[in-house]
Amino acid sequence: MTDVSVEEIAEETDSPAETTIAAHPFSLTLSAPPAAPSREPVAEPVAAAVVKGRIKVADEVVEKVAALATLEVAGVADLGAGPVGMVQPVRERAGIATGSGAGRSRHGVSAHVQERTVAVDVAIVAEYGHVVMDVANEVKTSVARTVSRMLGMRVVEVNVNVDDVRLPGEDRPEVSDES
Repeated sequence: MTDVSVEEIAEETDSPAETTIAAHPFSLTLSAPPAAPSREPVAEPVAAAVVKGRIKVADEVVEKVAALATLEVAGVADLGAGPVGMVQPVRERAGIATGSGAGRSRHGVSAHVQERTVAVDVAIVAEYGHVVMDVANEVKTSVARTVSRMLGMRVVEVNVNVDDVRLPGEDRPEVSDES
């Protein structure tokens, strides 16, 4: 906590004839509480070393963060299927092998990362009784804020698709996990 006080500032010199009192009615003095003494030596600031290399954040990481941010919003009953979820069952019935993205259809979130920017598509199931447009707008804000803060990426787009409305008393559909 910082204390703020208003006071007059007096400037004194060696000679009593040269003493000047300057009144500044709104000058501020900031004083912070004394810091606890540290037993560790204080390191001098060092210029940042240049280290070569790349940092790659997988789309799946962004999808998980976006999914969690979506589920935290009041009025979101669940993640929807979205376009990714609709394509996956067709691929499975056709016997087309799916790679590492096989589990992605359950997320209801699709992300595209390019350099340090990301675009996210989110499919949701809204709870009955909530204003759907308000819920969707809150999902956009939450996803953009959380992805930006946690991953340090610039979110250029968040698209929200409302797939369904969960009615009161309607149970969550069972998802068979055959992995």
